[in-house]
Amino acid sequence: LQMTLDDYEAAAARTTNLKLTDVERLVDAAAGLSEESGEILGLVRKHAYQSRSLDKNKLEIELGDALWCLAITARTAGLSLERIASANITKLRDRFPEGYRDR
Repeated sequence: LQMTLDDYEAAAARTTNLKLTDVERLVDAAAGLSEESGEILGLVRKHAYQSRSLDKNKLEIELGDALWCLAITARTAGLSLERIASANITKLRDRFPEGYRDR
């Protein structure tokens, strides 16, 4: 399934808890982002330091959960993933111009 970040954000928003206020939704999604990041770190840490194979299926699921939390945090704050991604690339081009030279 091919989709844009805007498409993903709209689809993800369909699963939010409608009983939460905007402030509660913002805190819930931001806290969830932290929790999911911890789960991602756990998988990577066990791979790097405990000689476990990297479970790419679990990693994909956890990255997806983190993406959901990021999308809902952004949307609740009135931002879009498309805008965030674009602004980040602009920042990276300024910070690391050598990475954006013609190759």
